[in-house]
Amino acid sequence: MTAQRDRVTGAGAQLATEVSINFGSSLAGLAIPLVGSPVVVAARQLVMACTVLPFYRPKRSTLSWRVLWPALALGLVLAIMNLTFYEAVDLLGLGVAATIEFLGPFALALASSRRPIDFVCASAAAAGVLLLTWSTGELNLSGILFALAAAAAWAAYILLTRRVAVTFPGLEGISVASVVSLALLVPFALVTVDYSSLDWGVLGLLLAVGVLSSAFPYTLDTFILRRITPRLYAIITSFGPVIAALFGALVLGETFLLQQQIAILVVCVAAGAAIATQRERPKSDLEVTAGVIS
Repeated sequence: MTAQRDRVTGAGAQLATEVSINFGSSLAGLAIPLVGSPVVVAARQLVMACTVLPFYRPKRSTLSWRVLWPALALGLVLAIMNLTFYEAVDLLGLGVAATIEFLGPFALALASSRRPIDFVCASAAAAGVLLLTWSTGELNLSGILFALAAAAAWAAYILLTRRVAVTFPGLEGISVASVVSLALLVPFALVTVDYSSLDWGVLGLLLAVGVLSSAFPYTLDTFILRRITPRLYAIITSFGPVIAALFGALVLGETFLLQQQIAILVVCVAAGAAIATQRERPKSDLEVTAGVIS
């Protein structure tokens, strides 16, 4: 009974993080035209660093290049992933950008699979994205390339997070990565920002993006991963594009043709089906580590 309650609680918390992340992305869509993507991403990373650094600061005496390089690489990937995604949001809209970006972790999940059903699901997802990007008869190549870059960076983020999780205790690796990402982004933010556009309203918007997209989800993730399986976690995540499309419509006023709505649903259903039919595997080092993070 307790295990069932934990699964329900964990699933609910994971759904809350999906809502939080995509609501934050929709607010980022409001902020980008005002201050630019580099400023929005830098603000998000600043909030994340302020959230994790006070509690998870690695000891310098235990650091070596072998231990440190995955966290440094993760910081670079974080900067690329968030910057390219927000550029895609600015050019394509949140719903379309989030759907294309999801191809990254989806492709990673299927990379080693040889099952026919996974091939069918991958083909359906590819067809859905093709329909999504061509439905209007126009093709924003720059936006699609930014979204695909964000997808590739998300896949790299997953792989590096696994390495960082088994190398650093707690969230120490994430704290290093957040500082690296912030250091890379701040110069671009300072050069590109229009200082006349900064007021308390804009600063509050940037703070909300950081809290909703980084601080809140990262805080909940350790709670979630102790209560639900990675497969259930991935299935819930696969509905992220639908949630993103909803917030794109509600907050950013985006509209979707019937073909685009179908395309987004096809991608989500294909991903959910592929993940749901996977067999449970023995716990990896990442899952074991996640289970003991406090």
